[in-house]
Amino acid sequence: MSRPRGVAGRDPRAGFRAERTDAGASVPQGLLKAARRSGQLNLSGRGLREVPQCVWRINVDVPEEANQNLSFSAAERWWEQTDLTKLILSSNQLQSLTDDLRLLPALTVLDIHDNQLTSLPSAIRELENLQKLNVSHNKLQILPEEITNLRNLKGLYLQHNELTRIPEGFEQLFNLEDLDISNNRLTTVPASFSSLSSLVRLNISSNQLKSLPVEISGMKELHVGENQIEILGPEHLKHLNSILVLDLRDNKLRSVPDEITLLQSLERLDLSNNDISSLPCSLGKLPLKFLALEGNPLRTIRREIINKGTQEVLKYLRSKIKDDGPNQSDSVVETAMTLPSESRVNVHAIITLKILDYSDKQTTLIPDEVFDAVKSNIITSVNFSKNQLCEIPKRIVELKEMVSDVNLSFNKLSFISLELCMLQKLTFLDLRNNFLNSLPEEMESLIRLQTINLSFNRFKILPDVLYHIPTLETILISNNQVGSVDPQKMKAMENLITLDLQNNDLLQIPPELGNCVNLRTLLLDGNPFRVPRAAILMKGTAAILEYLRDRIPT
Repeated sequence: MSRPRGVAGRDPRAGFRAERTDAGASVPQGLLKAARRSGQLNLSGRGLREVPQCVWRINVDVPEEANQNLSFSAAERWWEQTDLTKLILSSNQLQSLTDDLRLLPALTVLDIHDNQLTSLPSAIRELENLQKLNVSHNKLQILPEEITNLRNLKGLYLQHNELTRIPEGFEQLFNLEDLDISNNRLTTVPASFSSLSSLVRLNISSNQLKSLPVEISGMKELHVGENQIEILGPEHLKHLNSILVLDLRDNKLRSVPDEITLLQSLERLDLSNNDISSLPCSLGKLPLKFLALEGNPLRTIRREIINKGTQEVLKYLRSKIKDDGPNQSDSVVETAMTLPSESRVNVHAIITLKILDYSDKQTTLIPDEVFDAVKSNIITSVNFSKNQLCEIPKRIVELKEMVSDVNLSFNKLSFISLELCMLQKLTFLDLRNNFLNSLPEEMESLIRLQTINLSFNRFKILPDVLYHIPTLETILISNNQVGSVDPQKMKAMENLITLDLQNNDLLQIPPELGNCVNLRTLLLDGNPFRVPRAAILMKGTAAILEYLRDRIPT
């Protein structure tokens, strides 16, 4: 066997040794060999002061084992090696990375947290396949602008560094879903954050922000605790109508505006350790599961009520609404026409927040005056939740050129009208807690729909039309009677990230569902199937999918 070019002069026994680096730490050849097969290399906690050249060049140089006079099994053909896609270098003593980083263009995961890095090389821009970058717990003072070239990035973790600013150009990270920049020294965030349309979770807690940035919008989780925020105004809540978690603990807030009630999806609100002396009674209308108020000088709610927990506080606030009746603090104004008392239209929300809000009125019909109040204003969100609607108002079609979010939850809908199917800019649709058992084929025309919530309805199968909406990223259909899903059609849904099938009637989970490798959240608890067992479910989505794939008949 002729000696391969590029390895002349090397010790043929090198394949059995650990390769020593210039920094004095070693990388076992067995690890490198395994990494060529699996595409993954974990070098965490090895005392590395620099990254060994053999790591950067793992897919460039001919490996040591090629130099040995050995016969190779099919599984060990070094010339069929896998490109490195996952590199973990966490918990070492790295102070810098070299531009040789560009030699690993196939990387999708790079974890270098808990080191002593003060900067990142500009060559990071060449990692175009990178989906997760963890540089937390380092000493970064500035980010290279080249980081905004990582267009496939979904998770970026920069917490616990020394950053004082974020470079412009973040709008190019249009796939970014999870961004953690907590525990830095930021006083502002760039305006480009407003363009991060895929962002689900943003953590900017423990910085030096003095106001809630108006640039942030659209995400489901926002953490801004431990800053110096003094004012929470309507303009800050303008685009947060889809938010589930809002953490404002340890700031300097003195009050909470009535517009907090526009956050109709809010489940967790942390206001602890601020300077809040009173709360708006309308806060009691929110579907909160968790409300933290400790460490505030509240004078309007007795301590014994707060000690009883979230639901008692909300109940107390609701009772005050009934006691006091309508007043100025409701932030609601009458329209020019004489309307029944329940027909008050929130004109402020229309003009300032672009929201048509007629929720929690227990009405069977949306009055024409509500749509008339829109006039020439732009409306992006509609909230008709918590009423007694048996059908979707036909005049909703008047908003088809502009509305992107529609909330029709907690009504009595048993069918979906064609008017809804004409809202071609719709991205978020909440239909939970209705009487639906099917969806019309015409919903296929909702070509921008990303999230649909069908929980607490009467579906017995996953509606077939959902398989034909390729933009869908999140399907929530828990607490129905779904008995089956089609794994082949599901696999074709390349953008689907979250599928919630909890508390349904699934007697078995098709193994082929394991091929839906894009799924990052698959929730199956509360179904009558026997396998996967609870121990597998508890390990999370990746473990479930792997388990299912292993059971696919060959």
